[in-house]
Amino acid sequence: MLLAFDVGNTNIVLGVFQEGKLIQNWRLETDNNKSADEYGMIINQLFTFEGLSIRDVKDIIISTVVPSVLYTLQHLSMKYFNRRAIVIGPGIKTGLTVKYDNPKQVGADRIVNAVAGLAKYGGPLIIIDFGTATTFCAITENYEYLGGTIAPGIKISSDALFEKTAKLPKVELEEPGHVICKNTIESMQSGLVYGHMGMIDFIVRKMKVELMNISPSAREPLVIATGGLATLINNGLDCIDHVDKMLTLEGLQMIYEKNRRTGRKCTE
Repeated sequence: MLLAFDVGNTNIVLGVFQEGKLIQNWRLETDNNKSADEYGMIINQLFTFEGLSIRDVKDIIISTVVPSVLYTLQHLSMKYFNRRAIVIGPGIKTGLTVKYDNPKQVGADRIVNAVAGLAKYGGPLIIIDFGTATTFCAITENYEYLGGTIAPGIKISSDALFEKTAKLPKVELEEPGHVICKNTIESMQSGLVYGHMGMIDFIVRKMKVELMNISPSAREPLVIATGGLATLINNGLDCIDHVDKMLTLEGLQMIYEKNRRTGRKCTE
């Protein structure tokens, strides 16, 4: 089995693959203060609950945008699985040509999403990832990662309203169903959810025009959404073609296969 870690600023998503198929996944809170032993115990309990054994894990792959958690997971990999994890970063084969001014600045999750998106849907593509930040990535059919846009995620916006104002409460992120709202909670929900939808619609429209001018085929790109809040936001938009919440985990499995074939040693 392959154990894949997608580490974001808010959550860690874990996936277990058997013979290339995702058989189980979980979502944990990202906690810089947790030790390798604490994460190891949690993962062991999750495996046991699902009738799985950590002894069956043969390889581990990690994508992280939180450097402080990386060492912890690498130590966990060695101690609990006796494996040296593959970490998404320089030297890892992805098949992409990264056109960013400084390719090292591109988040690992954005690269992983691009690999999975191209494999599953072809190109050109716009991939929107609804995480702590909302990211937009443009990829051509020639496997060129062009770049994109980074915006505050809807949860960051919600937390900022609560923390930076004296009277506004913390609210659940859900659609109120209207924009002329008669109470504070619904007014905030309307601004957060529909405001985010409006931002997404505007950026996607502009990105489509720019990408069609660059793309060799000049085809209109597909728009793929992933991340924890993708379904909530997609319900009010017409610009998203597919919601694929397991895109990052599947991309990790694809990148693992590319690097395993090159003979990269993952065990001690």
